[in-house]
Amino acid sequence: MQPDEIDERGLFAEGPPANLDKAARKVPQLEKPHFHGHRDRLRERMRASGPAALADYEILELLLFRFVPRADTKPRAKALLDRFGTLAEVLGAPTHLLAEVKGIGPSVAFDLKLVAAAAERMLQSQIRGRQVLSSWTQVIDYCRAAMAFEPREQFRVLFLDKKNALIADEVQQVGTVDHTPVYPREVVRRALELSATAIILVHNHPSGDPTPSKADIDMTRLIAETAKPLGIAVHDHLIVGKNGHASMKGLRLF
Repeated sequence: MQPDEIDERGLFAEGPPANLDKAARKVPQLEKPHFHGHRDRLRERMRASGPAALADYEILELLLFRFVPRADTKPRAKALLDRFGTLAEVLGAPTHLLAEVKGIGPSVAFDLKLVAAAAERMLQSQIRGRQVLSSWTQVIDYCRAAMAFEPREQFRVLFLDKKNALIADEVQQVGTVDHTPVYPREVVRRALELSATAIILVHNHPSGDPTPSKADIDMTRLIAETAKPLGIAVHDHLIVGKNGHASMKGLRLF
């Protein structure tokens, strides 16, 4: 067996071969590290009761088991949460910041972002091709997973067909920590290219506070006024942040 084929479960389980001489048999065997029992207990709790039985740091430990198979991952999981706050914020953090945490590094940071990408893709698949307005909770969950923890503002557009099914999801602009340039004509032009009859605007507030600004309101009204004569409806403008979300349609701001 090659060294890279040995996993954590087999490192300390095998006894000495039968043909070892007596002197060799006297060599003390390595003890199983203390954290292996902890790993087994966490796995068993997950199997028996599901993820609801585990704290955020324990879910993160289970992930890190796969990425760092021969080390105690509990301190690393807690260090990540101390740095970023919640499991969602850990997975939403930029790769270079994750890599700065002790015991993580570029490789594990990449693996964590891969998990985040898989979760985002799963949420996106729940709304693609479905009537978005009847799956509003899934839309919000997807937008928050995709954007809420981004360090810079992003302006995203969900393009819908005449049945209000999602036909495209595109990030139109990426800005700074508190501003994204938005061009209403470009939004409408893209909707026409896709034969979309309705759109949902989405952007994030990296500050965490999803309260719409005056600029947000003015920009939304301008896009709605530009799109309406061309038969394109603006169903809503969602603002997402780590502290929640706001619906400008729900607030009657346009």
